[in-house]
Amino acid sequence: MKVTEHIKKANGKTLFSFEIIPPKKGKNIQELYDNIDPLMEFKPPFIDVTTSREEYVYVEKDGLLDRKITRMRPGTVGICAAIKHKYNVDTVPHVLCGGFSKEETEYLLVDCHYLGIENIMALRGDAMSHQKYFEPSNGGHSYACDLVKQITNLNKGKYLHEVIEADDKADFCIGVAGYPEKHLEAPSLQSDLKRLKEKVDSGADYVVTQMFFDNSKFFAFVKAAKDMGIDVPIIPGIKPIAIKRHLQLLPQVFKIDLPEELILEVEKCKSNAEVRQVGVEWCIKQSKELVEAGVPTVHYYSMGKSSNIQKIAEAVF
Repeated sequence: MKVTEHIKKANGKTLFSFEIIPPKKGKNIQELYDNIDPLMEFKPPFIDVTTSREEYVYVEKDGLLDRKITRMRPGTVGICAAIKHKYNVDTVPHVLCGGFSKEETEYLLVDCHYLGIENIMALRGDAMSHQKYFEPSNGGHSYACDLVKQITNLNKGKYLHEVIEADDKADFCIGVAGYPEKHLEAPSLQSDLKRLKEKVDSGADYVVTQMFFDNSKFFAFVKAAKDMGIDVPIIPGIKPIAIKRHLQLLPQVFKIDLPEELILEVEKCKSNAEVRQVGVEWCIKQSKELVEAGVPTVHYYSMGKSSNIQKIAEAVF
């Protein structure tokens, strides 16, 4: 079932969903299942599975270092299929512009269609570690908007090099990212909202936001988006702080602000256990306010760990 159909079927009730990352190469998928299991009691209608783009590693060869390109966390589509089969829940693979040619993207989408995966999260992706700015792969898309257009065309039977009159066309529900505090590369929130409108006009069916810790910024973002004519569901994505280092790491990586009240509470903590508790309590407060406001879904960035998300869900759902 499509994400938008789950939202419609809920008749105004706020749903619970979460996001996981694939295990690193060589790791067992059972650890992933162990973290998903405790969250299934809250009946998530869908689970997102992230995709990591390629990166360079250095391998010693004949006394020299040889640079090779690799993916540390492959298997997004396979994990989506495994979760869908094991838990009978819809899955949403993240599909990136970065690291994929348009042809590779088409093959991935065809695989998803054959596997019965009906939802796609279309993202540009980040720059590689050695790049100052994002650079598209050879033959790949430069912007998420173009990726959305490719998926929309596939839904119409328009492949990259041919139009196919098929009885079994893809019919993907397309999600895209939104940024309540603007994308780090955008010159302003208004210009960022224009880019979001372009993605929706190109065929995006719903929006999931970047994490935020101040709900007022999310509510202002939703209002500004609606004023611009963006009328698809906007799902808030949130994450509980878990370690004290998040105070520096999250603003640095995601260019977001943390509320002073939260900063002070975390700084008082003497251990990571205390930090996790503060993060859980703050996220519970955020979640309850979002549910009260009638958001379609509260989407949690679990990053593969479920214990704190479980505590939050127990208090909210």
